[in-house]
Amino acid sequence: AIQARKRINEMDEVKISFNDLIVKACAVALTKHPMVNASWKGDKIIKHKEVHVGVAVAVQEGLLVPVIKHTNYKSLSEINAEVKDKANRAKDKKLSTEEMQGNTFTVSNLGMFNIEEFTAIINLPDSCILAVGSIKEKAVVQNGEIKIGNRMKVTLSCDHRVVDGATGAQFLETLASLLEEPLRLVV
Repeated sequence: AIQARKRINEMDEVKISFNDLIVKACAVALTKHPMVNASWKGDKIIKHKEVHVGVAVAVQEGLLVPVIKHTNYKSLSEINAEVKDKANRAKDKKLSTEEMQGNTFTVSNLGMFNIEEFTAIINLPDSCILAVGSIKEKAVVQNGEIKIGNRMKVTLSCDHRVVDGATGAQFLETLASLLEEPLRLVV
C-alpha cells in the first residue's frame, strides 16, 4: 500500500491518504463478507445491500462519524474528496444529521496520532468497527532473512450477535490482502 500510494500520488494532483486506501479496502472487503456489513435490529440481523462506510472524525466536543455512501463504487479520489469535505464540515459544525446516518461499517483511524494499537467501540447500528493504528517500521522475516518492513495494526470490534470471530477473521484476511496488493481495489 505504501508503494501504491506513492505511485498514485505521483500521477495526480489529488493526494490519496492511507486512510483513503483503508476505507476503500474495507468497502471492497465488505462486499465479499456481507455478514460484516450487517446490523442487529431488535431480535434479527439486517443484511445491508449497500456499503456505507462511516469515518470517525475527532472534533472539539468528541467524535462525529460522517458517512461515505456507496463507498464500494467510489474511486480513491472520490473517497478522498468526500472524507476531506465532510471532516472539515464536521469540525466547523456544518455537517447535517443526514450525513452522519446510514453507516453499515465504521473506520476509526488514530494512526496520524502515532497510536500503534487501540480498540474502538462499535458505532451503532454497525455490527463492526475497524480501529487502525500507525504504520511502523519493524523487523520482519522475508524468505528466511530479517529485513525492515512496514506494519500496521488493525483491530476489528464485532457485535457477536451478528459477526463471530471466524467471520471477523476472514474479513480481516481479505482486508490485509487488499492492502498488500492494492491494485485489487480497482478491479
